[in-house]
Amino acid sequence: MPRLLVVHHTPTRSLTRLGEAVIAGAQHPEVEGVEVVVRGALAATADDVLSCDGYLLGTSANFGYMSGALKHFFDSTFLAVGGALDESGGPGSAAGATARRPYGLWVHGRYDVTGAVRSVQSIVGALGWVQAAPVLEVMGEVGDADTAAALELGATLAALLAT
Repeated sequence: MPRLLVVHHTPTRSLTRLGEAVIAGAQHPEVEGVEVVVRGALAATADDVLSCDGYLLGTSANFGYMSGALKHFFDSTFLAVGGALDESGGPGSAAGATARRPYGLWVHGRYDVTGAVRSVQSIVGALGWVQAAPVLEVMGEVGDADTAAALELGATLAALLAT
């Protein structure tokens, strides 16, 4: 059975609301045959990444970057899951065990999420992961349209693995 790993850092009400919607979408009853594994960013391990077939990542935008917790997740798993850097420190040709696996991303910020999105995409690029849905970028208060989009993001990644 395919496995979808949700790695998140959701320390605020807004991020919790988005995270719960993403997880609900991934576990939607109409999407069958996918096991959803949920881990906080500080608890997720390389074994979690290696044992799953796709990924959903959630983070806040902090001072123009992803959360420290999600960065810790990447720092502690990157080499073990097949990340590759070139001589300049940029994304190399990732051909590790997780290359070509799909991922989705949601980011919440107060004023801007550009740097947080860019920082995550840089790392997943060096892992060779493939973006399978548009990034869900939410700024300010989380509304019903945002939670609907989060639900759709979770369902999209799960459905992709179910096919």
